[in-house]
Amino acid sequence: MKIVVTGGAGYIGSHTCVELLENGWEVVVVDNLANSSFEALKRVEEITGKKIEFYQTDIRDKSKLSEIFSAYTSNSETSENHQKCSIDAVIHFAGLKAVGESVALPLEYYSNNITGTLTLLEVMKQYGVKNLVFSSSATVYGDPHTLPIKENFPLSVTNPYGRTKLMIEEILKDLHVSDPSWNIALLRYFNPVGADSSGRIGEDPFGIPNNLIPYIAQVAVGRLSFLNIFGDDYNTPDGTGVRDFIHVSDLAAGHIKALPKLFTNPGVVVYNLGTGKGHSVMELVRSFEKASDRKIPFKIAQRRAGDIAACYADPSKAERELDWKAVRTIDDMCRDTWNWQKNNPNGFRKD
Repeated sequence: MKIVVTGGAGYIGSHTCVELLENGWEVVVVDNLANSSFEALKRVEEITGKKIEFYQTDIRDKSKLSEIFSAYTSNSETSENHQKCSIDAVIHFAGLKAVGESVALPLEYYSNNITGTLTLLEVMKQYGVKNLVFSSSATVYGDPHTLPIKENFPLSVTNPYGRTKLMIEEILKDLHVSDPSWNIALLRYFNPVGADSSGRIGEDPFGIPNNLIPYIAQVAVGRLSFLNIFGDDYNTPDGTGVRDFIHVSDLAAGHIKALPKLFTNPGVVVYNLGTGKGHSVMELVRSFEKASDRKIPFKIAQRRAGDIAACYADPSKAERELDWKAVRTIDDMCRDTWNWQKNNPNGFRKD
């Protein structure tokens, strides 16, 4: 079966491509490479021994996106347009993803994330592809009043990035109401970290990282001189923010489990993908020091706009309905990140 992966050359996308290929799916990647690298896809092919079909395209470009879907469409069968598209589902990662950056650049986030999704949905509808796994986020829960977070909690947001995810969720729900033949899985991620155990692919942000673990890793490898910890006065055990860190390979496996669910025609389904455990920024620093056998110098900085004190999941619904559970520990996450970073000190770029 054939799956289109938007943003498939990115961090979570590339790891999901590994899981897809290793589980027998055919993969078509659409990525504009704005914050990703084609080298990641080459290494996915090395890891799996299987080929990826790749199109360097921005999903806001409707004509090019339509050309891609058209390439997998034959003249036969359907009553509407006498065409049959061989794409079975889309996993939608493409978009900008940093909370702090979204506060500074809201228009870029709305354009990339919302306009891009609308264009993708229009093309999917045109070609009769109505199975979608959407890369959502725990940010749609805002600042929760209680923990752990369940899927039926009230939704709100504290930053433009989260607002784009919540808006897209509402768009997708409205789409299903208008046409119940759509089947959509909304996967609300907590905090993806780690890297493939091969050490061949991992998180490789352009410029100074917005996310915690790649920043720590670049300090450990000497690319950055120290880590900024944004706030040590939260109401948490050590004053630093608490998050549900999930290994990216566990997260990727969740997408593989969501696909068969779509083919049972469930309508719109929502799942938290997290470990169910919270770890503080300082805990993560100490675990990374142990994994790398290096000291991580840090400075305490002011809290970032839009950040909250604590956030961790109740992932029991995904375990119950998808037979999925995160199995890797925080030490596994730090070990695999360090294995990636020490072997690729400049990421996918050459020395």
